[in-house]
Amino acid sequence: MKLIIQIPCFNEADQLPQTLADLPREVEGFDVVERLVIDDGSTDDTVAVARAHGVEHLVRLTNNKGLATGFQAGIDTALKLGADVIVNTDADNQYYGPDVARLVRPILEGRADMVVGDREVTGIEHFSPLKKTLQRLGSWVVRQASSTSIPDTTSGFRAYNREAAIQMLVVSKFTYTLETIIQAGKLLVAIDHVAIRTNAKTRESRLFPSMGAYVRRNAVSIFRIYAQYEPLRVFWSLALLMGLASIGVWVRFTVAYVEGNGKGHVQSLILGAVLFMAAVVLFALGVIGDLLAAQRVMTQKTFERVRRIELALGVAPSHYEAGQAQPPGQPSAEPEHGGPEHGGPERQEAVRL
Repeated sequence: MKLIIQIPCFNEADQLPQTLADLPREVEGFDVVERLVIDDGSTDDTVAVARAHGVEHLVRLTNNKGLATGFQAGIDTALKLGADVIVNTDADNQYYGPDVARLVRPILEGRADMVVGDREVTGIEHFSPLKKTLQRLGSWVVRQASSTSIPDTTSGFRAYNREAAIQMLVVSKFTYTLETIIQAGKLLVAIDHVAIRTNAKTRESRLFPSMGAYVRRNAVSIFRIYAQYEPLRVFWSLALLMGLASIGVWVRFTVAYVEGNGKGHVQSLILGAVLFMAAVVLFALGVIGDLLAAQRVMTQKTFERVRRIELALGVAPSHYEAGQAQPPGQPSAEPEHGGPEHGGPERQEAVRL
């Protein structure tokens, strides 16, 4: 059993040494524990620091593509390196490294395919009351969209078994945390959560330069993801509101007309017509969105099939570099292609079209 801990990084040369030092080198239930650093176009010494601290695997993206892209690149590489379980953590040492063992336990026990670490945000001292409220609100919305019970949906400390990781496809360019939970819920992936600890704050967030940006970007992301996966509920709810508003305006006009003052309320008749047409348009958008959602599911299944074929054929990961030099007599850190678990003849037979 192989565990790979992936760490997306962008200019994390200062924080990375402590993050790596806190990560366990041995975890019960695994024969091998390796680290994978995804360098998202850093301009500092992130790569040199990773090599100096013995990181086994590196993915070096040519420019800064964003956290979601780095996460997806890490998942793809870890799968092609033969990982049975993948843990994702942040490079700023926000999460308590030894809790990796706690995070993977439900997977090892066969109770979950994906596990999300619950930071219990109400107890985090450096989170403002407003941020705690927004975290709870955002998590509630994601739970409704995903039909899951994850209390901390923005936590980046999470674990995936091989099957769950193969199915993950991140479309968002900004965040992977919310989208992957909704995907897991819709794909009927068994998802669980465990309480994890956090460390003291090491730096300000680079994703959110201000509280206003945090609110705006999270609100847009939540609405976009929710509408993507529940288009009928979103657009038909809006259509219903518009339809009720148009009826209300028409009732007002009707009352005025009966009282003999209809000419003075013609604008209500026009406003009601505009609102009714908006309701019809929103209803149609809901139908179109539902058709696109069905198409997205088909695309998701095609992507999963392609990924399985790539793993069976031993396709090398993109932008991959081996990390530390392997000591004499130790196995190479290059991607594994030989046996049935990682692309040998038996596995190729299993995924034949």
